[in-house]
Amino acid sequence: MYQDEIVEEIHRIREEYSRSFNHDLKAIFADLQKQQAESGREVVNLSRKPGLTTRWSGRAREIGEDAKDISRRST
Repeated sequence: MYQDEIVEEIHRIREEYSRSFNHDLKAIFADLQKQQAESGREVVNLSRKPGLTTRWSGRAREIGEDAKDISRRST
């Protein structure tokens, strides 16, 4: 099986980082939030908001409704 050196390095770094927090996800998350806050970079939220008006129909739609419409059309 082929092993990519870059992927292996990423896995090693990720494991070391996780080990440094005793594999505690809450502690890892808190550290990542701290790093994000200290970075000074603007954080943009690209998630959709429920009930936004769609561009084509002009009516409000809930998240996931588009996928339901598509599946109904294809059957």
